[in-house]
Amino acid sequence: MYNPITISNYFLKTYGQENDITPMKLVKLVYISHGWYLGITENALIDENPEAWKYGPVIPSVYHYFKEFGGSPIRVSDFPSDPDEVLSKDTKTFLDKIWEVYGNFTAIELSAKTHEINTPWYISWNKLQELNSNSRFGIFSHQIPDNLIKDYYQTKFNINKGKTVA
Repeated sequence: MYNPITISNYFLKTYGQENDITPMKLVKLVYISHGWYLGITENALIDENPEAWKYGPVIPSVYHYFKEFGGSPIRVSDFPSDPDEVLSKDTKTFLDKIWEVYGNFTAIELSAKTHEINTPWYISWNKLQELNSNSRFGIFSHQIPDNLIKDYYQTKFNINKGKTVA
């Protein structure tokens, strides 16, 4: 498992200079990468649980680390650790495939994909709303269980074996 910031830095270092990667797009790319990795390998890619927030699935550390960029593209040249030295060759190949499939989508389009009915976020967010209706305290986020993410992406993988999936 990797720190989500390492995965973020790989996308930014490899693709960020020529592409507009906003914080929202980056959060969705890391989440989708984690989902596909779970679905294909049955192992977690990142060492942090995604959370269901009002506007979709969020990796909290990625959100907080890059939120200062707001809706603007992230422009960084100094990385706390070189993702090329930390990530395995197989992981980099996997992340390149994620970029190949999802890199041309906007942040809004990626968000829409994660908000579809019966996605892990949708299920978790509705569970959170149910919890809030039975509580006098408002809960604003809820962890999305890895088994829910794994099952969702495993099903997509099995349906789309041999095809490019989006």
